[in-house]
Amino acid sequence: MHRLAAIAAILACAAALSPARAENLVLSLSTHRVAVTSSFVGADLVLFGTVEPDAPRAALRNNYDIVATVSGPRATLRTRRKARVLGIWVNVDTREFIRVPSYLAVLSNRPVADITSAETARRMQLGLNQVILTQRIGADFADTVPDDPFRVNYINLKKEAGHYREMSNGVTFLTPTVFRVAIPLPADVVTGGYSVDVKLFADGKLVTRNNTALEVIKTGIEQYVFEASQHHGLVYGIVAAMMALFIGWAGSVVFRRD
Repeated sequence: MHRLAAIAAILACAAALSPARAENLVLSLSTHRVAVTSSFVGADLVLFGTVEPDAPRAALRNNYDIVATVSGPRATLRTRRKARVLGIWVNVDTREFIRVPSYLAVLSNRPVADITSAETARRMQLGLNQVILTQRIGADFADTVPDDPFRVNYINLKKEAGHYREMSNGVTFLTPTVFRVAIPLPADVVTGGYSVDVKLFADGKLVTRNNTALEVIKTGIEQYVFEASQHHGLVYGIVAAMMALFIGWAGSVVFRRD
């Protein structure tokens, strides 16, 4: 018994002296505020990150993977399915998506399927096919199966517009512990707050995660007109009507026939 106790004490001391593996993610975004003007054609943001040990003597690995999810302001959208009825295209079915991200980008250094298991990807919503998109189906609210026609076509339309992206080359490791994430924003990006959630994986397991945020705002005359329409509706309406009358009168003067 004494010998077993001595062995246990030695093993405990060895475990205490050996460097523990615990990592932290340190993130730095190129800008936390994107200004949208009349000449805005989109933006490419860059997120730099580094993996640092939790303690000075902690050991780091060299087989890390990164999955960064960028999510924009949420909105409720209605989709419609058209069909040809008696030679005329009409709406035959609709589906409402409840508070879904207006912008969604899943960026990684390699395919998510190669980073972690399908169960983990589903639980953490890693990928466009895994993210929850709540729909109103009659009186119920649910997220349907990934191959649901409404869901598939909704994601395809968002991808065509550049609002939804899944890029397995969106993360580049500059060194085994320093990485770069490219975040593309389209020209018609929705204004509001955006969250950036970064997950660090090693050997298929989640090691740690960190997050940051950015804001997309309108500036210049566009912001002034928007604020006037929202907070001074009467004055905005009167000015808009007067401008329309003036433009109509000016057009009649310029193009009148003598």
